[in-house]
Amino acid sequence: MLERFYPVEDRESAYKIDFEEMYNQGYRGIIFDIDNTLVPHGADADERAKALFARLGRLGFACCLLSNNQEERVKRFHDGVHVPYIFDAHKPSVQGYQRAMERMGTCRENTFFVGDQIFTDIYGANRAGIHTVLVHPIHPKEEIQIVLKRYLEKIVLFFYHRQKPRAVIEGEER
Repeated sequence: MLERFYPVEDRESAYKIDFEEMYNQGYRGIIFDIDNTLVPHGADADERAKALFARLGRLGFACCLLSNNQEERVKRFHDGVHVPYIFDAHKPSVQGYQRAMERMGTCRENTFFVGDQIFTDIYGANRAGIHTVLVHPIHPKEEIQIVLKRYLEKIVLFFYHRQKPRAVIEGEER
């Protein structure tokens, strides 16, 4: 039952994903959450985020931002990275993920999603049939509704880590 919330992969940070390896595996599109995935909650794109999106473009990835936030907040981040975005996405609804793939010209088989929340980001991408990468939140400061969900996420992650081999969790060899 909890498996529907499990990510395919678990990484420390969006900035520590081996994007070259993902490209070699055939992935061509990346859908990103913003807050606490790429920058602290509410922050604009910083130099690290700008450099990441420039690098992804050079590698040949299409990218799209997918956020439940309102357009003003998502556009502020977008203005630093210049990739398509979808705001007010109603994650975990699958429609936002589908629209993101349409905008990037990709499909479920060659797209992956990167986010920090299990019950919105990962669950929605799983429902859409997309490869999922869960990353640790960048900053501990979060809105109260997210703080409460983090307690439930700890239960899901406990069972996820018990079931998944270490090779999948951190890219290590067994």
